[in-house]
Amino acid sequence: MKPEIGQIYGGRYRLISRIAIGGMGEVWQAHDQVILRDVAIKILKPEYMGDPGFVERFRTEARHAAMINHEGIANVFDYGEDAGSAYLVMELVPGDSLAKTLERERSISVDRVLDIVSQTARALHEAHLEGLVHRDIKPGNLLITPDGVVKITDFGIARVADQVSLTATGQVMGTVQYLAPEQATGKVPTPATDIYSLGVVAYEALGGKRPFTGESQMAIAMAQINETPPPLPSNIDERVRSLIMQCLAKKPAQRPSTALSLAERAEALMSYAPKHLAATRLITSPTVADTTARIPMLEQKPEKRQLVWPWIAVIALVAVTGLSVVAAMVIGAVSGHNPNQSFTPPSPSQSASASPTDSASPGKVIVLFTDVAGMDAQVASDNLQKLGLQVQLVPGEAVDPNDPKANTVYQASPLGSMDVGTTVQLLYYVPANAVSPSPTSSN
Repeated sequence: MKPEIGQIYGGRYRLISRIAIGGMGEVWQAHDQVILRDVAIKILKPEYMGDPGFVERFRTEARHAAMINHEGIANVFDYGEDAGSAYLVMELVPGDSLAKTLERERSISVDRVLDIVSQTARALHEAHLEGLVHRDIKPGNLLITPDGVVKITDFGIARVADQVSLTATGQVMGTVQYLAPEQATGKVPTPATDIYSLGVVAYEALGGKRPFTGESQMAIAMAQINETPPPLPSNIDERVRSLIMQCLAKKPAQRPSTALSLAERAEALMSYAPKHLAATRLITSPTVADTTARIPMLEQKPEKRQLVWPWIAVIALVAVTGLSVVAAMVIGAVSGHNPNQSFTPPSPSQSASASPTDSASPGKVIVLFTDVAGMDAQVASDNLQKLGLQVQLVPGEAVDPNDPKANTVYQASPLGSMDVGTTVQLLYYVPANAVSPSPTSSN
């Protein structure tokens, strides 16, 4: 069924207005009639529903996306299947995508680009530490609020989209302009893949055009693999041009070592201190650059000069140690030495056994609507209680006693990532001849 204004998905999400159309589906603003908030809902095109494996991967990736809690990544609240399509419910982010900004302005200032690169890279770093690679970083997936905060979207479909053939009509075909060489040659994406794509975004935002064009998608993919990007305009700071070109290196090992490293280098080149870094810098260890910047201030007090270099050595040692820990974490994730981090998507058999116990962090539980939908209310309640959640069973719509839906759950709230101990309401169908019990709370 084609999405239309007023249409309701999952018995709770009423479509308000269409936000965008993409290769894999449509994004709509919708109103959650259960907890009374507006959300964004991405509805897959019906043709993808014909592949059970694709739908299963999409559901699994929705769970993976819900595991990431970071201010720079749009939250994923729910996943479901209705009206002949699958849908993903996400945080509604005010503002426009970077793609719309570039349509209006063609190119933007160096400082704005560096700020966008910095924020995006920091958010990607958090995802990489969780073992997730986005695989489809592009202007359309970077949302910018009126306050200038960048939020990455579509984490829930990026890995699935990456498995669609370049010759098919889909997300990958539509974004081959941002495809890393290793993706175009069928190699497994790593964090360096996202860094390359972010480099293409920065190149386009600075130069007003993408580094590679061609008469076909395949021609562009081949250019990503074989050709050197044209130089950026000479009026751009050479250091900025050098950083972007390093991101576009053909070999992953020649790009910035981590997304965090890219963020810090971008910030160092900015002519002003971004507001979003104020709180972060208060709690992070000083970098070597920060230490160097403080040396002149220390030397203004001759009576304490003899203490300068010992303290500088200590600070530098702390900084190097901190960076080594971060590097070790990322290298472990990429090389597979850390058993808790992997960039390999689960097989269909693994996905089928996934449960709400997959959590974003200790003390967190993830519950999607598909974890309880159509399940006996008491069974669903018991399952959620085993995860440390409290449950309130709420009698809902009456149905014929012989209806298979009797006593099954058809709404739940809240959904997504939540703290252990949170109370979840389960609304279930009540047999028409049964005496409806009053709402109960289970501990």
